[in-house]
Amino acid sequence: RSYHADLFRYAYWLCQHKAVAEDILQETFLRAWKNLDTLADAGAAKSWLITILRRENARRFERKQFDYQDIEQDVLIDEHNASPEQQAEQKLIRQHIQQLASDYREPLLLQLIFGMTGEEIAMTLELNLNTVNTRLFRARQQLKEQLQHPARGVDQHG
Repeated sequence: RSYHADLFRYAYWLCQHKAVAEDILQETFLRAWKNLDTLADAGAAKSWLITILRRENARRFERKQFDYQDIEQDVLIDEHNASPEQQAEQKLIRQHIQQLASDYREPLLLQLIFGMTGEEIAMTLELNLNTVNTRLFRARQQLKEQLQHPARGVDQHG
């Protein structure tokens, strides 16, 4: 329960569809429950769940794809605390993050959503720490470039 909201946000970032994210999360928790005896260290539960979620997301490409086009697309915006200007800025930043290559987007999201350190990201993604640090640096640089020169990046009308 304590990781549900974070895991949902991560799943949503991966697939950009609320219904698909809910399905991935449900499958993640089901698989975790079935394999709970394999979790050796309760302190590693977050990384363990993220790994399962990533694998569940990958599995959906191995299975038949369903058309989720008709499903209303909810946007994860904090409408209670953000001004319209802040909401527009947050949406723009999310769009720019979505445009990053997955090699850059995934480590950045793990850092932003879960507050993971470089070492935790490296362990979760099974990468070398230097690779993670390079990808985080490049992701931030690309975001900075896109935000400074919006005409080169996301269509602001979409």
